[in-house]
Amino acid sequence: MIEVLNYIWLGVLAVFQGPELFSILGYGIPASPAMVLGGLLTGIAVGATPGLAGPMAMAISLPILISIFGFTPDALLPVFGFLIGIMKGATVGGAVPAILFNMPGTPDALMTTLDGHPMAQNGQPRRALKIAQLSSVTGDTFSDLVLFICAPFLAVFVEAYLDQPEKTALLILSISFIAAVMGGSVGRGLLSVGLGLLAAFVGTGQSLTPRLTAGVEGLSNGFPLVAAILGVLILGEIFKSFEDTIRNAVRKAKAAAPPPVGLIDDLEKGDIRRIAPHVARSAVIGTIIGALPGVGSTLAATLSYTVGRHRHEKTHGNEEPRFGYGAPEGIAATEAANSAVSGANLIPVLSLGIPGNAAAVFLILAADSIGGFNPGPAVFNFTSPDINPELVTAFGIFTLMSIGNLLNWTIGGRFMRSMGVLARVPSPILLPVVLLLTLTAIYVQETSLFALWVIFAFGVLGYLFRRSDIPVLPFVIAFILAGPLEQTAHEAFAASGGDPWFLFRSATSVIFMTAAIASVVLLGRGRQAGG
Repeated sequence: MIEVLNYIWLGVLAVFQGPELFSILGYGIPASPAMVLGGLLTGIAVGATPGLAGPMAMAISLPILISIFGFTPDALLPVFGFLIGIMKGATVGGAVPAILFNMPGTPDALMTTLDGHPMAQNGQPRRALKIAQLSSVTGDTFSDLVLFICAPFLAVFVEAYLDQPEKTALLILSISFIAAVMGGSVGRGLLSVGLGLLAAFVGTGQSLTPRLTAGVEGLSNGFPLVAAILGVLILGEIFKSFEDTIRNAVRKAKAAAPPPVGLIDDLEKGDIRRIAPHVARSAVIGTIIGALPGVGSTLAATLSYTVGRHRHEKTHGNEEPRFGYGAPEGIAATEAANSAVSGANLIPVLSLGIPGNAAAVFLILAADSIGGFNPGPAVFNFTSPDINPELVTAFGIFTLMSIGNLLNWTIGGRFMRSMGVLARVPSPILLPVVLLLTLTAIYVQETSLFALWVIFAFGVLGYLFRRSDIPVLPFVIAFILAGPLEQTAHEAFAASGGDPWFLFRSATSVIFMTAAIASVVLLGRGRQAGG
């Protein structure tokens, strides 16, 4: 216990005694907390702008941050701080356009519009925004506490009881589960995973001769990781948004009228008591769903809203608005679940090295790009005779997340309520700016025209994915996990003496492999039956 407390203290010191950003009157301002604040405000502004999202801002920021702070271990926490701030801020800011203008920037924000916009139309926009902010930060704080407790225990368990064959089977289970639960069908998810693995294996491997390069010298070291992922995730979405913008311009869709403001400017008496059960229930639901790789906030928001509506119909009075007609409980149920997912999604990242959503992908990219921190079971090694720098970084990340929550509780709400004007930024102005920033960020890090060709090629691939209803995230996660999967499989195969059945020699790995097959088969049948 003393050793754990010592590492917690070292993590706090790493945040507050790290590199200085600037000094005021001779007092140095540590970079990491300042970067959390900057990321949080950026995230709120991005979340409040329809067409943008937290992962998009993280993608643009990452190469720029690395070019500023460099590749030394001292850069880890400041870069993580900004990315974590964006992740937290975008979740809170996403409620702004949903409530004020009935414009959900993300699929999970659609549930917020059902009650948030009716409240805004009834003269209660600030009340709705305060309920959203309070519920969101509460759910986020709860999931972070679960992360702080569960991630170390899960990592210690995996490191103590799973050998290389079991870890290989666990990675296969994770990839299979992600393919099965995301997208319109299991077949499309498996196709996305297969293409991700294929792209990752280009130019890499155990042999000295590059593979799958088709004689192209630029592919001898494989596709640049950041360029490929940003192309699929960001440029693909930008290309699709360009097409959607052109179609909407042809239709000349009528802009939403601004809601009345200023009639009810604060929470009413009893609001906190009314929403507290829904916040607590949705925080638990969001945390459980967020801990599963690939199961995102849309499912958590939908499930929490459905459960909350069922409960509300049994308990609400006749004079209270029903769900879908401006019920504060509807906003609370959705926002608490959305935010609880973000913290819980880092449980598999830090304990297993397996990303579960797009935001987690960019945290892993930051760790891979800078070096000195490899998310996974080996991070939480408390028995090392020397100080474990990765463990100090992990507790530094926990400290950064706590700072982000504190800032969200204090100044996040005020900044959030001032961002409504960003919901009116027209897409024809917004999208070219985002495209230019993305390409500039990639060139700043890679300084290679080949990387720009790669990002454009993967951008086209991401666009085709979206137009074919093929999920993008399984491709990205498979691309990231291909290296660890091949390495653990190679080590397990070598340790077994070249046994081709090494994955089926222990009960644990057999259970994992059976679960991988069952997730694909059962979820595939379930979707066919539901369709």
